Amino acid sequence: MRSLLLAVTVLPVAASLACAQAPAKGAKAPVQITEWTVPWEKTRPRDPYLDAQGRVWFVGQEGNYIAYLEPTAGTFKRYEIEDGTNPHNLIVDKSGTVWFAGNRNARIGALDATSGKSTIYPMPQGSPRDPHTLVFDKSGDIWFTAQRGNTVGHLSTKTGKVRIAQVRTDNALPYGIVMDRQDRPWFVEFGSNKLATIDPKTLAIKEYPLPNANTRARRLEVTSDGAIWYGDYTRGMLARFDAKSGSVQEWPMPSGARSLPYAMAVDERDRLWIVETGVQPNRLVGFDTKSKAWISETPIEKSGAGTVRHMIYHAPTKTLWFGTDANTIARAELP
Repeated sequence: MRSLLLAVTVLPVAASLACAQAPAKGAKAPVQITEWTVPWEKTRPRDPYLDAQGRVWFVGQEGNYIAYLEPTAGTFKRYEIEDGTNPHNLIVDKSGTVWFAGNRNARIGALDATSGKSTIYPMPQGSPRDPHTLVFDKSGDIWFTAQRGNTVGHLSTKTGKVRIAQVRTDNALPYGIVMDRQDRPWFVEFGSNKLATIDPKTLAIKEYPLPNANTRARRLEVTSDGAIWYGDYTRGMLARFDAKSGSVQEWPMPSGARSLPYAMAVDERDRLWIVETGVQPNRLVGFDTKSKAWISETPIEKSGAGTVRHMIYHAPTKTLWFGTDANTIARAELP
């Protein structure tokens, strides 16, 4: 590991606010969406994550920076990072350290927001080149996917040691990743019709082929009953996978085959929230996993969103947070 200190920019910006407009005829129980325009144009702000102070951290994937939004004041603060990092995702630990995936330079970084100093954790022998999505396990260590590298990795946040496991399926494109109730990572193989899990000790990967050969999942979530849920990006379906039986149940997305479900999050009531990116404006839709019914549909009216790629649920405030390709950071307030 090594350390890096780069410049920090603080910029007050008036929040660009917009509440969701009245839904189209037939839409269900819309939620309130507010968007803040990011002051650095065309930088693909994405993958927000809240710290203990309520600051909303996000990466500028094309702008090559880490930043946060103060929602109440509507101000942004930016941290410069290594050229060529092109961060894809970040997560914030309990101490406030911001961990980010260097999607184009084979590393994971840890930013100290007080000093602006980043500690760098290179991938072994420079591979995989593209750390993608990060998630914490219960010990505070990090599991991550590498899409083009066709691997899943583990970073010990205490020692800095990185372990890598190769996915057996060629061009599997490991993408979204979550932890289940037993603290095991589950991930989707966007290049195939498979879900997979990895043994935390041995790094042995077990793949689960899904019934339809055309299924392509991008993101996934786990509900309190242990079920794995995913959006089928190519077929416009929401699906429930039972890991014990291997059975799959499916429900058509509200926009059907053209929906392209992408960003996904689950709240404390086991309701799933998914963004349909195949329609413009993108639509945030909600599904009650207990009643097995769609309960909410809200167009992201202010910006249209372009594409919403990742989303988190913040339980203390009952809010969803996401970035858009329209250069905004957005909050959805859930009932």
